[in-house]
Amino acid sequence: MRRKSRQRRDLSQCDPRRAFLDATYESAYLPSYFEGSRWALPVWPEVVQGQGTCYANTDVYPADGRGATYSMAFIGVKHLGAGQYYLMTMKDKQGRPLKGNNTYRLNLPANVPVKQYWSVTAYDRETHALIRNMARASRSSQNPELKTNNDGSVNLYFGPKAPLGNDPNWVPTDPRREFELMLRLYGPEKALFDKTWELPDVEETAADQADQAA
Repeated sequence: MRRKSRQRRDLSQCDPRRAFLDATYESAYLPSYFEGSRWALPVWPEVVQGQGTCYANTDVYPADGRGATYSMAFIGVKHLGAGQYYLMTMKDKQGRPLKGNNTYRLNLPANVPVKQYWSVTAYDRETHALIRNMARASRSSQNPELKTNNDGSVNLYFGPKAPLGNDPNWVPTDPRREFELMLRLYGPEKALFDKTWELPDVEETAADQADQAA
């Protein structure tokens, strides 16, 4: 489990229920979705199976997993994989927490395996809600102004300031707080599940290097 910020530790010490949910949530990031990756579906298999069968197996009821999923991940998993799929990360490639005062780059390879569209949203790591007082929370393949690289991939940036020339691909973060990212895939296709398409980890980058990578 990664080291939490002092503020989050203080909240957890004040409320043991919060500490329990936080620990349960973080444990859901193992195993990773792609081998050696920081991306994961933060939902326990028992929750997915239970939702999909309306908890037909009366001997299994994953109360802890459901509590963490609906308190923190805010996702519905009843038909997971049919109409939508979710991947989340709260760490960069080096395994460090995503900090709002740094600049990060996420390269989405070409041909994201979706029939409809994809989006990446930044959430406050402590509250798991949208980051407050930001002009926007996400970027999506539905954004017509999104810049695409020559190879068809897309670089998204997360940080307190937009790298020069990359505002269309930038999601603002609060420099005082940590954050986490959710990739939503609507109409997911086979390449996601057989992992012939693989999502790289988020990498920290300097703003000037971000400019050159665009």
